[in-house]
Amino acid sequence: MEENLRIIISGGGTGGHIFPAVSIANAIKEQHPEAEILFVGAEGRMEMQRVPAAGYPIKGLPVAGFDRKNLLKNISVLFKLVKSQLLARKIIKDFKPHAAVGVGGYASGPTLKMAGMMGIPTLIQEQNSYAGVTNKLLAKKARKICVAYDGMERFFEKDKIILTGNPVRQGLRNHHISREDAIRSFGLDPSKKTILIVGGSLGARTINNCVMEGLDKIKTSGAQFIWQTGKIYIDEARAAVAQAGELPMLHVTDFISDMTAAYSAADLIISRAGAGSISEFCLLQKPVILVPSPNVAEDHQTKNALALVNKNAALYIKDAAAKEALLDKAVETVKQPETLKSLSTNIAKLAFTDSANVIAREVFKLADKYRKENGR
Repeated sequence: MEENLRIIISGGGTGGHIFPAVSIANAIKEQHPEAEILFVGAEGRMEMQRVPAAGYPIKGLPVAGFDRKNLLKNISVLFKLVKSQLLARKIIKDFKPHAAVGVGGYASGPTLKMAGMMGIPTLIQEQNSYAGVTNKLLAKKARKICVAYDGMERFFEKDKIILTGNPVRQGLRNHHISREDAIRSFGLDPSKKTILIVGGSLGARTINNCVMEGLDKIKTSGAQFIWQTGKIYIDEARAAVAQAGELPMLHVTDFISDMTAAYSAADLIISRAGAGSISEFCLLQKPVILVPSPNVAEDHQTKNALALVNKNAALYIKDAAAKEALLDKAVETVKQPETLKSLSTNIAKLAFTDSANVIAREVFKLADKYRKENGR
């Protein structure tokens, strides 16, 4: 008798890695309710709270990312890496997975590497248009590589690549809240154009500074704004708003738990260019101004943004130019119906509607083959 399907999913660090990972897990459980899924992440990072909240067990490793600016700090990083690989090996021996999935970020490195060395079939998911270092290293042993952009054969073996798109948060596609009700839920006026400002799950310093320094422009813009600051910046943001006086056209919050409502309310979005966020904008056909973070590996957010800009599917402002140009560009754009319509039409063409299920089926194929070949 075959044992229940057992899958390890590893990765994390930011919401951009965690949300796709949980979406893949949910799709596996939908297709195979008996499946046992174990997450492996990095101690102290966001996944250690978010994954259990989604209903899945998780083990933490002491792994840390390499410091590219202070090389001496990497001595301790190497020790943590070795320790993490030994711990990952034990986790794999105890759990006995039939397949392992990596969703990117340094947190996935030890687990996927050890799984490959122990003969467990691995699948990696590369979310960005420019492959990350960890995934490039893991690709050598990976059986399948799920990608979100064309042209990824410059990083990976062509025969391993499957174009799947990025999984997005469950519930985004099946929302039933109208634009008007969504706007009212934020205490704003449905008759006004609404701009949603998000900086990712951790917030974005440049974008937040633009808003704090541009509160006078917001007052006179004729538009209204939903501003997610991130937990790090909320006190500073609230202090700036209090000093600026009455701003009924601005809703400020550190975290938006109901992104479905926020997206429904938005006529235009200002955002970093993380792969997960872009996938959501494509799926929901949302006009967006992308401000890529300059503080990411290989400047991959700029490459993500340009992949859309080159297809007239998004607007783009460099981080360094945001202070001067961002708010003016947003207010100008949100008042141009034809521009909004064109951006919406073009970004919709880039959407993948069933990514999590497609990836889940690929994971099952690998796992089922391994289970049958190994009599378990």
